Amino acid sequence: MTSLKKEFSPDTKAVIYARVSSAKKTTRGDGLGSQETRCREFAKYKGCEVVNVFKDDMTGSMTTRPGMQSMLSFLRKHRRKENIVVIIDDISRLARSIEAHLQLRTMISEAGGILTSPTIEFGEDSDSILVENLLASVSQHQRQKNGEQTINRMRSRVMSGYWCFQAPIGYKYQRTSGRGNMIVRDEPYAMLLQEALEGYASGRFETQVEVKRYLESCPDFPKDKSTGEVHNQRVHDFLTRPVYAGYLEAPNWNVSLRKGQHEGLINFETFQKIQNRLTSNAKASARKDINADFPLRGFILCDDCQKPLTACWSKGGSGKKHPYYLCPTKGCASYRKSIKRDVLEGDFTALLQSLEPTQGLITIAKAMFKNAWSQRQEQSELFLIGHTKNIEKLDKQIEHLLDRIVSASSLGVVTAYEKRIDLLEKEKLVLASKVENSTPSKHTFDDLFERALEFLSNPCNLWDSGQLTMRRTVLRLAFAERIAYCRNQGLRTPQLSLPFSMLDVFRNGKKEMVHPERFERPTP
Repeated sequence: MTSLKKEFSPDTKAVIYARVSSAKKTTRGDGLGSQETRCREFAKYKGCEVVNVFKDDMTGSMTTRPGMQSMLSFLRKHRRKENIVVIIDDISRLARSIEAHLQLRTMISEAGGILTSPTIEFGEDSDSILVENLLASVSQHQRQKNGEQTINRMRSRVMSGYWCFQAPIGYKYQRTSGRGNMIVRDEPYAMLLQEALEGYASGRFETQVEVKRYLESCPDFPKDKSTGEVHNQRVHDFLTRPVYAGYLEAPNWNVSLRKGQHEGLINFETFQKIQNRLTSNAKASARKDINADFPLRGFILCDDCQKPLTACWSKGGSGKKHPYYLCPTKGCASYRKSIKRDVLEGDFTALLQSLEPTQGLITIAKAMFKNAWSQRQEQSELFLIGHTKNIEKLDKQIEHLLDRIVSASSLGVVTAYEKRIDLLEKEKLVLASKVENSTPSKHTFDDLFERALEFLSNPCNLWDSGQLTMRRTVLRLAFAERIAYCRNQGLRTPQLSLPFSMLDVFRNGKKEMVHPERFERPTP
């Protein structure tokens, strides 16, 4: 190593190296500025001219840093002319790891730099090296201890139900009196994510790809690429993170799933429906070729083979492209026989228009829904009592299993009990979510059913929007099954969803015997 002089010649050149542990500390406080000021005072006292300043904002356990690399390049460039003094404010500013300290110390020396500091005198004798290594070890210990304390504080906060990581999309941090920083809804992202999560849970979005398309169609939602794409992995994360249900967990810190202090975008019951759908293999992945050009692709069936129609653009003799639907099933009587898009979609639009009820029927439907709403409000109180009793039963089962764990001698038995307890705890969370949902709503019937009645009165409005997501929604809300299409006769009689089928009964005057009492909602 280059020998260190206690005093420098008047023409000695010096550079300053300053470091803080993160970019955040460059905006909060003036750590880099205060280090530079102290080093400049030290250089002035020693009679050195400061020719350059190098800075980093990253952890001291790493040796590869942009500022450090620039300083080493500077030292090598001027090495032939003279050795340059490298001034650091404190040994911890060079590194926070004994290994990193020794590596950087060697690299600075090999580049022709002479390391010095106002807080420590570097030397080449055994005593000086011992002191330097001890101070570097202390600096490393402080870094590790700070990390442990930070993790312990974060873990304690998570155990208390507070989210303490980077705010997920849909949330932002807000200072709350007496509770510190908490995540709260961040609009409009929260509203858009809530729509996506509830849509997937209810089946309105049949696949994750449709959730992805919905989010990509929202101009306000943050995208992953300049092309406006949302990554599939992000969609999966949205669907699987319990934070959006108002819960949190930290498996790496042995913190089990628990109720969070923040407001969820969805309830836990909805979250469980999403998980059940994700683990189910009942639905095939959405086709990438279902696009706005052919919104009925995959929904309309061939009347001959009952298989979904496909669609394509066909180029005519003049070079102009024409849109067609067709049956792709080999061996079918209608195989590859084209149906003009305007004809098929025109028939479908006419079918939608025929579903529009009169104002009188809408009035009847509203009265029916309002009656059902009143019954549901009454039953909520009964459900609340039932769910509360079930939670008490689960608590007793969990307590019984905990007693068995204490007396168990086999590791396998203990593991089995722990898995059972985990399942019971999740069941408790679902019931707790149901308790919240069983609480009579504070909203009025008109507030909650206004948009539903608007759709029932005119389903063509959503279809005419032209948005693929909205059109696919119409197909699921208005029809219970796919519709067959005959090339010579058009659309077959559709199987309507329950609301439209009930309206159809009133419209066509069909009468059937009904139960003499009012309709009751079955107990879940």
